[in-house]
Amino acid sequence: MSTRNRAVLVVATIVGTLSAWHALTPSWRVPLPGQADPAEERLQDFRDALYFPIREFLAGGNPYDPAAMFAHWPVRQDFNLYQPYHLFAHLPFALPGYRVGAVAFTVFSLLLLVALAALATVAVRRLVPVPFAVTTAVLAALLVTSQVGKAQLYVGQVNPLIAVGVAGALLARRDRPALAAVALALAWLKPQYGLPLAILLFARGSRRVALAGTAVAAAASLPVVVLLVLRSGGVGAFLDVVAANIAHARGTAYGAVDSLTAQRIDVAAVFFRVTGWVPSGIEPLVLAGVLGTSVLLVRRLDQVSASPVADLLTCLAVVVCVVHQPGDVLIAVPAMAAVAVLWWRHRAEPGWGAAGLAVLAVAIPFAHLYTVDSTVVSLFGTRVAVTVDGVAVVFAWCALVWAAVRLTGARSPSPVAAGSGG
Repeated sequence: MSTRNRAVLVVATIVGTLSAWHALTPSWRVPLPGQADPAEERLQDFRDALYFPIREFLAGGNPYDPAAMFAHWPVRQDFNLYQPYHLFAHLPFALPGYRVGAVAFTVFSLLLLVALAALATVAVRRLVPVPFAVTTAVLAALLVTSQVGKAQLYVGQVNPLIAVGVAGALLARRDRPALAAVALALAWLKPQYGLPLAILLFARGSRRVALAGTAVAAAASLPVVVLLVLRSGGVGAFLDVVAANIAHARGTAYGAVDSLTAQRIDVAAVFFRVTGWVPSGIEPLVLAGVLGTSVLLVRRLDQVSASPVADLLTCLAVVVCVVHQPGDVLIAVPAMAAVAVLWWRHRAEPGWGAAGLAVLAVAIPFAHLYTVDSTVVSLFGTRVAVTVDGVAVVFAWCALVWAAVRLTGARSPSPVAAGSGG
């Protein structure tokens, strides 16, 4: 390793370690549930979407029932329709005391962020010969220091695992389809990731990966579903619980499409916060429109050897077609890194200017730190502050659509990622 690379590695390690320590601190300082302010944000997703839902399941109840969760546990949010296998997969973090589980889960999530940085390095190394350790350290430091990275650990989200799953599915879909299928099953942890990703992978020719990954997720969840159906008193009663869960989620201030305070970044919710108007049936229309457009373009991008661009378009389509939050752009990190490298190499060619703009726009949620948010709120108000990330991500998808049109419309498209694999 050269002296320069060694110095970069040391600096990145120091920055990353300090940022990681700062991000981990809330997990062992978090107040115990029941003793904290109901609006406590530290580890709120760990509390509401992992620890107590699993405790409810172990106690013989149905955690998908909002009424049961609010009656039995000190939660602020209902347990959304995560894949039922989530209740087994994260069981080790719900067995010990609350604070021990919170610390363990936060450390696990931090390691997953490092793994995501390593996958981003793999994506970059398919294009340019960069040192693995140094690049991973730099990307991990940037990730843990960013708002998106810190938020995963502060709130206790499961997005790092999903992001690793998405990255694994995209990177391994051609060379190691079995591994890609398992990775897709991890992305299915939240259906709003798994469904559009499976559709886009199927459209890109990875049909076995899409079908096998979906089947693995379904098979892993089936035993839990059967048990919950029995506990509910039959299929009809269980479906009533699912309907109540969806109805509750649509009515919350953070989940409703017509909420002025929600931070959703999907097209439908952003459209409402920008215009103040939401047409009836806009969400299924957006889902179909975004996926339809993206399906056509990712297939053409793969045909002209622009798979990294197709990967980024896939990730952006996933987060703008259906309900998502700013932190969900975490799944795009490896594709962002690869497209940034390609933009630098091809920036003078048609279409690559728009691709560069897309990467820059997706970076906005990562740069939306507390000081930035405070400044935006003081200058423009809360509505703008909760909308800027969504506008940036939707713009990024639009810019990448335009880039894809230019890249695939050229008469003699030059290979931009020989052997990129997807």
